[in-house]
Amino acid sequence: MGVLLVVVYGLLILSPLITVAALWMKGEMTLMHETGTSAAFAAYGIIALQPVLTARWKFVERPFGLDVISRFHRYMGLFAAALLLSHPPLMAYGGAGVKLLLTLEQPWYVLLGKAVLVLLLINVCVSMWYARFGLGFEQWRRFHNVLAMIVIPCAFVHSWWSGYDMGPKPMVLLWFGLLGLTVWAYVDRKLVQPMRLERRPYRVSDVEQETHNVWTVKLAPPEGERIYDHHPGQFHFVTLYRSEGVPVEEHHWTISSSPTQREHISSTIKESGDFTSTIGRTAPGDTAIVQGPFGRFSYTLYPQDKEYVFIAGGIGITPFMSMLRHMRDTGNDAEVLLIYANSTEQDIVFRSEIEEMEHGTRPRLSVIHVVGKPDEGWTGQSGRLTPEALVRLVGPDSEDRAYYVCVPPGMAKVVIRGLRSMGVPYRRMRREEFSL
Repeated sequence: MGVLLVVVYGLLILSPLITVAALWMKGEMTLMHETGTSAAFAAYGIIALQPVLTARWKFVERPFGLDVISRFHRYMGLFAAALLLSHPPLMAYGGAGVKLLLTLEQPWYVLLGKAVLVLLLINVCVSMWYARFGLGFEQWRRFHNVLAMIVIPCAFVHSWWSGYDMGPKPMVLLWFGLLGLTVWAYVDRKLVQPMRLERRPYRVSDVEQETHNVWTVKLAPPEGERIYDHHPGQFHFVTLYRSEGVPVEEHHWTISSSPTQREHISSTIKESGDFTSTIGRTAPGDTAIVQGPFGRFSYTLYPQDKEYVFIAGGIGITPFMSMLRHMRDTGNDAEVLLIYANSTEQDIVFRSEIEEMEHGTRPRLSVIHVVGKPDEGWTGQSGRLTPEALVRLVGPDSEDRAYYVCVPPGMAKVVIRGLRSMGVPYRRMRREEFSL
């Protein structure tokens, strides 16, 4: 399915060029001019499919994981911007003249194309550095969506009026088909999905404080319904509706409970931002909109794995707790080494439950805590989890081992470097991104 989706995506992006080539539409234009036109065609195909990548359609997400698709979405946005940036100079030096670049004395649809390019570049820059512009995540997302829904129809109008290739019926059908796909994805994501989910609100059944700044929120399904099926380690999107004055935002959080738990589904959340700093104000009886599951960070999706090394940093322990709980509840006899790094001993989440599982029989769990700033009396591992320290803690590599990594981005580079120094191939590494 994943291979099929990649092929379909590539064909849709190249469909304008394929259609033009099939129609054998030859003009008197230079090679450079045609190259500029081709760049614009391909860029429009990419832009039209961007809402499809973020529509959270399960058949699109399932083979790859939403974190992978989100990164691909960003990279393709950059690629489309680069193609469109090359479009005007190629057209200018291919016959349109440098006045195309230097003056505003152009037809309205050409000026519209210039405006589209400027807006797209603004959107790319703000998306890459929104924090530097003083925007929060929710502010950036609203800005990004609004600008995208201006860029796409304006790009359609510009190409429709300025392209001599738009005459034949196949091109007309293709162009309106791509636009229709864009609108369908956007309307489904922003209107249809929310309305469907709002008819089935979850209820906060319990809130537990795990550490000084980490909370577990338990959500019960609607009356008479069961928790949706999910794999241990996956995540979901949650919108909490709480007391007046508490912000309402959608956030993605890992599911920390086991799929065997059918009465509620839990997420364990660290206070790390403006919104999450209010998580302790969540109370039983509050309602929530829940959409999931997403992601492929789960041992159950890789049955070829036999032994496991789980490497967690801070709140990155949550998907591993879901997996360990599932192993415990199903009597899985897997051999697991958990390396859990934290800044201080007080930051260790689920400490007592992890100790109980370590002393149990299934899974066969070994735990190594690494504390960056240990208190007096700490007898475990201390200091930073460097590549050298990781090699020492993990021990000799085995062909049967799979390495699951969920740590902050900066720490991830260190961990991957350590694993690579041991000769671990990328195919035996499973990594969960902290953010989308």
